Amino acid sequence: MSESSETTIHQDKTFTSIDYAEKQLKNREFINCEFVSCDFSKSDLSHNDFVDCHFKQCNFSLTIVVGTGFRDVTFSGCKILGIDFSKCNKFLFSFKFEKSQLDYSTFYGTKLKKTRFTDCSLKETDFEETDLSGSVFENCDLAGTSFVRTVLEKVDFRTARNFGFDPAVNKVKQAKFSASNLAGLLYHFNLDIDHNI
Repeated sequence: MSESSETTIHQDKTFTSIDYAEKQLKNREFINCEFVSCDFSKSDLSHNDFVDCHFKQCNFSLTIVVGTGFRDVTFSGCKILGIDFSKCNKFLFSFKFEKSQLDYSTFYGTKLKKTRFTDCSLKETDFEETDLSGSVFENCDLAGTSFVRTVLEKVDFRTARNFGFDPAVNKVKQAKFSASNLAGLLYHFNLDIDHNI
């Protein structure tokens, strides 16, 4: 029994308030599309491609993205909770995140060079073995975020908060910090740092 694998292409379209929750989307390619206030929670977007797309105020909680391609995709004001980005298509994998919640998501082993995170919550997010070189965490909350064997060269942490990692097990050459958030590099020593002196 063979399943039709012909891809449906959507180009230059806007999708507003569409409910994809708990549904499966198959054989779709979206090019230069905009998604506004759409619900993708617990949906299966596996093996679909999104190129030059913009998601605004969308819900991606627990969405399945196995083999999904995201190239030059922007998420603005989105809820992106518990997504395993490590299973995405590695050849279509570039993002920009603005004012979004990425808590409990994983980017394990992915290449996220020069990715910009602006005003995002990344609590308990897994960046283990991720290449984040040249990325920017602008005004982001990184509480409980995991950086282990992560490439953090030239990453800008100057306005990030609540992060902590061991420079001995991560590549941190030329990473940028502010004097006020340097304590994040020392957390694993369990030091008592007095900020009042």
